[in-house]
Amino acid sequence: MLRVAIVDDEALARRGMRRLLEKHQQIEIIGEAASAKLAVDMIRAERPDAVFLDIEMHGESGFDLLQELEHAPDVIFVTAHDRYAVKAYDFSVLDYLLKPVDPDRLAAAIVKLEKAQAARQALLKSQTPTLRFRTGRRTVIQRIDAVAAMRAEGDYTRVFLANGPAILVNQSLGKFEAQAPAPPFLRIHRSLIVNMDRIREIETIDRDTTHLRLEGCAEPFAVGRASAARIRKLYPGLPRRGPTSPADRGRL
Repeated sequence: MLRVAIVDDEALARRGMRRLLEKHQQIEIIGEAASAKLAVDMIRAERPDAVFLDIEMHGESGFDLLQELEHAPDVIFVTAHDRYAVKAYDFSVLDYLLKPVDPDRLAAAIVKLEKAQAARQALLKSQTPTLRFRTGRRTVIQRIDAVAAMRAEGDYTRVFLANGPAILVNQSLGKFEAQAPAPPFLRIHRSLIVNMDRIREIETIDRDTTHLRLEGCAEPFAVGRASAARIRKLYPGLPRRGPTSPADRGRL
């Protein structure tokens, strides 16, 4: 499944693009935005695989959006103007579709997107990905699969290692979000990034609190209702538990 976003300042254009994309079963539309500014926030929060992006928007452009992103997803421009094609490829966009969008050209762009994503995943699997953490004067290198979660603590980040002690790193969570691959990492709210491969159970504590239990971590992580709902939507097969008794909650 390819998770994509639509960015266009015209509501009619967004609806038309949504209708075309919904005909492709391998596409999941995770959000829309009517401006580059709103799109930046959405992309940083949702981490889509690709964005179908208009170029000319009121007072801004799709290029403005790409310059704001530290790590942009694959981009397919969707525009009424062909004069930006050369500049678009300077930004390494995946494809360039002219409005009104031809369904066959869209299908070809989606095939190209699938191939690009597959090649990227194959490259990642062939490597041993790591993250670097600076702790005082030391730099610690950890395999990605050994990092269970990262939690913001002011300007610092607490890194939770599977079956090992947590370490305090003098780097902000936002910088780690730009470095950590998604998947498996997901920023589920402003202060917590979780390795989704290590989630083993979602436990509902009460109406507003849910605990995530991660493999390799003795203590659960508390998240709010909105974050829990998002995780359940993305990972519907995860084991769940209902509200615990007051005595049980006291032991967590």
